[in-house]
Amino acid sequence: MILYNAHLPGIADGDTLVLVAGKIDWIGAMADLPAVYDDVQRVDLEGRLVTPGLIDCHTHIVHGGNRAREFEMRLEGASYEEVSRAGGGIVSTVAATRDGDEDSLLQSALPRVDALIAEGVTTIEIKSGYGLDRETELRMLRVARRIAQVRPITVCTSFLGAHAVPKGSDADHYIDEICIPALRAAHAEGLVDAVDGFCEGIAFTPAQIARVFDVAKQLGLPVKLHAEQLSNLGGAALAASYGALSADHIEYLDETGVRALAKSGSVAVLLPGAFYTLRETQSPPIDLLRQNGVPMALATDCNPGSSPLASLLLTMNMGATLFRMTPSECLAGVTAQAARALGLSDRGEIRTGQRADLAIWDVADPAELTYRIGFNPLWKRVFAGEWT
Repeated sequence: MILYNAHLPGIADGDTLVLVAGKIDWIGAMADLPAVYDDVQRVDLEGRLVTPGLIDCHTHIVHGGNRAREFEMRLEGASYEEVSRAGGGIVSTVAATRDGDEDSLLQSALPRVDALIAEGVTTIEIKSGYGLDRETELRMLRVARRIAQVRPITVCTSFLGAHAVPKGSDADHYIDEICIPALRAAHAEGLVDAVDGFCEGIAFTPAQIARVFDVAKQLGLPVKLHAEQLSNLGGAALAASYGALSADHIEYLDETGVRALAKSGSVAVLLPGAFYTLRETQSPPIDLLRQNGVPMALATDCNPGSSPLASLLLTMNMGATLFRMTPSECLAGVTAQAARALGLSDRGEIRTGQRADLAIWDVADPAELTYRIGFNPLWKRVFAGEWT
């Protein structure tokens, strides 16, 4: 397929893409199109903006039930931590997820996936973490794999067994006797692309997370971490010491943690949906991240409690309005940097050899994608070289 008369930001004298076998095969001016492509189907984009397909690199999109009542409680004055300690939060979703079979969990997840696809998303990351037992953690990961079979989207899975301590359980016992064996079982079944954890006062200590990461390292799996969301326990520095793909949330990250991420090359994944929903006031250290050259990604954190958000376009606007990111940083944060946060080098940029995952927009300026609120200007989506 030849896409011509395209607006390709950052590509001088280029208005044409040639897609062959699911990849970008050639980029340049239509006037310079090689004769070898003379018989390839041509599509006039009439000056429309073309970006890489969007990438949502942090979601909890597979889960049972919802937490609308807890949302109401927080509006009445309860903090996220107070809700969690009262038996709500993550553990309340655990019960609903354990009650769901694969088919019901799949059917409940698909509308959220479809909302992302409708906004030009071509790759999503999906975490487990609402099972907190071997059977349900594996069930969630199987559902995540099935999503990629029934929808035109790439799914990267993260094992998040170290998400919360099950009610009535001891954290150390849970990590050693349930979480780590479940990780080994999920890996043996081919269900895990990366390993995640929640390092926080209401979840797990750095030492407990380290035990999980040690096993991930033995299995040859990359790691990432929910770190410094509610306090600073040094989780980001811990993640960096393992060469983590990313440290996520990081509102309370300090300069020591920023420098650790810079040294390891880990991506800072910013999640403004949770910041907004929880009405937080401590913003991520954007200026420090910039000054130290730490790449910044943006993601929805789509989950039933702290970020019931299924719009990556709105996430971009939140990244700009709440965190003062620039529109170009926001777009890179859901394309190139998001791909980096997932360890994917074959997507996220428009260049030859990349996957032909593209989003085509009815806008004149890339900044419009970040600027508008509640408006979706997607014209067409291309997944592995095919219209979807």
